[in-house]
Amino acid sequence: MPGYPVLPEGLAYGGDYNPEQWPEDVWREDVRLMREAGVNLVTVGVFNWGLIEPEEGEYDFARLDRILDLLHSAGVYADLATPTSSPPTWFRRRYPGSRLVDREGHVLGGGSRHSFCPSSPDYAAASERVVTALARRYAGHPAVAMWHVHNEYGWANAHCYCPTSAEAFRAWLRDRYGDVGALNAAWGTTFWGLTYGSFEEVEPPVAAPVGLLTGLQLDFMRFSVDAHIACFRRERDTIRRFCDLPVTTNFMIPNCKPMDYWRWAAEVDVVANDHYLDSGRAYPQIELAMAADLTRSVAGGRPWMLMEHSTGAVNWQPRNLAKRPGEMRRNTLAHVARGSDSAMFFQWRASRYGAEKFHSAMVPHAGTDSRMWREVVALGADLRELAGVRGSRVAAEVAVVWDWESYWALEFEWRPSADLRFRERVEAYYEALWREHVTVDFVHPSADLSPYRLVVAPSSYLLGEAPAKNLHRYVEAGGHLLVSYFSGIVDENDTIHAGPHPGALREVLGVAVEEFHPLREHETVTLEPFSATGRIWSERVRLAGARAVHEFADGPDAGHPAVTRHELGAGTAWYVSTALDAGSGLRGLLGRVLDGAGVSRPRGLPDTLELVWRGDHLFLINHGDAPVTVHGVTGTGVLDGAAYDGSATVPTGGVVVVRTA
Repeated sequence: MPGYPVLPEGLAYGGDYNPEQWPEDVWREDVRLMREAGVNLVTVGVFNWGLIEPEEGEYDFARLDRILDLLHSAGVYADLATPTSSPPTWFRRRYPGSRLVDREGHVLGGGSRHSFCPSSPDYAAASERVVTALARRYAGHPAVAMWHVHNEYGWANAHCYCPTSAEAFRAWLRDRYGDVGALNAAWGTTFWGLTYGSFEEVEPPVAAPVGLLTGLQLDFMRFSVDAHIACFRRERDTIRRFCDLPVTTNFMIPNCKPMDYWRWAAEVDVVANDHYLDSGRAYPQIELAMAADLTRSVAGGRPWMLMEHSTGAVNWQPRNLAKRPGEMRRNTLAHVARGSDSAMFFQWRASRYGAEKFHSAMVPHAGTDSRMWREVVALGADLRELAGVRGSRVAAEVAVVWDWESYWALEFEWRPSADLRFRERVEAYYEALWREHVTVDFVHPSADLSPYRLVVAPSSYLLGEAPAKNLHRYVEAGGHLLVSYFSGIVDENDTIHAGPHPGALREVLGVAVEEFHPLREHETVTLEPFSATGRIWSERVRLAGARAVHEFADGPDAGHPAVTRHELGAGTAWYVSTALDAGSGLRGLLGRVLDGAGVSRPRGLPDTLELVWRGDHLFLINHGDAPVTVHGVTGTGVLDGAAYDGSATVPTGGVVVVRTA
């Protein structure tokens, strides 16, 4: 299999380049500016299908030839894309059966990307033909450093409900279950008497009265992931017939809920991700860090690629806020600190027309006499200085459990509370760890947990027997486990585990839950003996080997355990049965759990300072409004050349990177 690295040396810097939107005299200006900014890699051809194949079977590569030759002459490499996320207009007209159908049965119109069914055989044939033509022509081009298949799988067509998809789903079910009896058993179809007599009777979870079989919904989600992976494999394998360069596609972690990226990771030569700052958040840098840590974890700890982010505002959020001075630099270097070997943007030059004309770019509408351009050039200089981090890894002592299937299942209809959201608890625990300056890996519950001193499971609603036993063995062997409420409830088919909750986690936690007591909107409960509050959830916990650490002081479970601790084998398992407030409650508890697990972390620093080790490089990123002095820092400043002997002061909004001895 082809492998990483993508470029001969250094970090990749650049972005999506769409020169077809501009006259050729602008192209020469582009490559001059790329050299000025230090750009060494651009993604080319993402939306070129209708240009290189204007009619079916008729190819015109003249423009793309000139673009690639020009880039090569300037010393800029190409991440050459297959254009298959946006089929040409002639394809839609000629193959109407390939059109995307939504859950309500509407055939969706064209005029946008991703307007096709991923199970369409016509799409499969046409996409394979154009990729074959591209790979045959450009496999040996000296500008091409890697291949970029499609664009953002699952962005708009994660699910299709057309007749072709329905038949493909039934074929997928036959392969999975073998006979319809096994399907009925897995889905529990005796409920409401919905037993299937044959696979032909199964239809996708189209719009229906509320209360659809959750096994049906889960399997359709799984099928849809496999349908997109099949599309990727077809194109990747076509490219490999001609070329052994790395092949990837751009993920959207964590913001593409329908795609299970644990299943995607093995398919790509290097994990690449698109991430856009959520400017509506109070602390968007924390969600950015979480996305980077999750992407690195999907990559198995190996370096990954930041394929897209923004220099400033995006165009699709409710309020598209511009980034403040220095914010783009902090964003980019935070991704690098957490394992990215690239800093790529959408896009190189701002578009004058189309849906994304108000999206920021490396060359903005204001041109080069702008703060944004000056920051782009300065960032290029920073990235050249940081070439030494390339290929190095980030180490973590704490892992957070993340499972896309649990994400899906937790948020189906008719759960005990509308406030149960997968990311709500994950992000609450992650934020507390971030503010404690603890670097985190994310893990699937069936992964090898032995490298970690502490594993946190905030939203493990869906947990099969095998992953639950994995957590049990981890604790018995000396690990520390912290579990939040409504975890271990159902198996992989969304069937409740037999006996009291928390089902699959009952033995490792040493508790049994008699009854859930969801709280009213805005209702809170108090814990004692420390003054913390909880919201969203309370439950009647019965001790079955664990001991109570805190009890509810009021609410429906007053006097009963709220936080428990269970000594099991050589390890410890904690259980938290409410949504502790993000301040002193959750951080206070986490601090004790971290100390008990022996997790090392710096003390006495403001929680606005981001501190990450990558190899022998210490990244210090100040998101606060005052300078911060960090003690115990000795080495050479990579960006400023300064000698640090015992401490480093990070200016307001600034970044210091120290290469330590």
